[in-house]
Amino acid sequence: MKIKFLLPACSMLLLSIASCKKEKTTDTTDVAATIELSTAQGRADNLTQDANEVLNEAAVSNNFMGSSFTANGVQTAGILSCATVTVTPLMGFPKNIVIDFGPTGCTSPNGVTRKGKILVTVTDSLRIPGSVATMTFQNYFVNNWKKEGTITWTNTSTPGIKSWHRVCQNGKITAPNGNYWLHSGAQDIVQTAGVATHLNLMDDVYSITGGRTVTNAAGITRTGTILTALQKKTICDWIDKGTYRVQGPNHVAIIDYGNGTCDNIATVSIDGGAAQTITLN
Repeated sequence: MKIKFLLPACSMLLLSIASCKKEKTTDTTDVAATIELSTAQGRADNLTQDANEVLNEAAVSNNFMGSSFTANGVQTAGILSCATVTVTPLMGFPKNIVIDFGPTGCTSPNGVTRKGKILVTVTDSLRIPGSVATMTFQNYFVNNWKKEGTITWTNTSTPGIKSWHRVCQNGKITAPNGNYWLHSGAQDIVQTAGVATHLNLMDDVYSITGGRTVTNAAGITRTGTILTALQKKTICDWIDKGTYRVQGPNHVAIIDYGNGTCDNIATVSIDGGAAQTITLN
């Protein structure tokens, strides 16, 4: 009789152990997905900011920025030094802009290699409140990371403040190894430095707030919200400051871009645990 009572007890114990193992495996998978998609968030934001700087340089170099010439002259990072920019029509708006880095690509002075085309339509000069710039990509790569989707910038500036509302739709980033993720979201950008030197892009600094949703190839999704504004300087290739909160079903990740030092390093921590280092590209 003792054996008969023991067998059900053992069965329940085995089921409990199996359940614990399953929960542990599920939890590990959940954490791994959160880290993966947090890294994807960071890279998507950085590539979007890179596209913004390509657009700004095209605007200031082809006279659709909307600012008069200053004593400083035109100062840029030379992103377009190896690209062909076509603007039609030359006079009036709306304009269609094709920024072509060629099918094999070329490397700008800051060491970033781009290939393919960025296609832009603008309703008015970029610095005019209410103007809208819509950007799409044609077989476009940055350091072998392929970028797709539609990005729309709406100028929301008020007297003394230069700002834009940015919406990303149907975004897709494909890594050099073929892995990809989808992303979308809305963010607000405020220029915090360089406002007075209209044609000198090298002293421009931007503050970014808002959020983004990222989905990997397996259909797993995470939603992120900027906690402290991200900082992007034109003179730096990467976002170098600010924090991002990424919400998973059971865990929360915090991406920390650093203290303003220009590098491609950020960290991710899960539920307040030890930070793991990630690279932005």
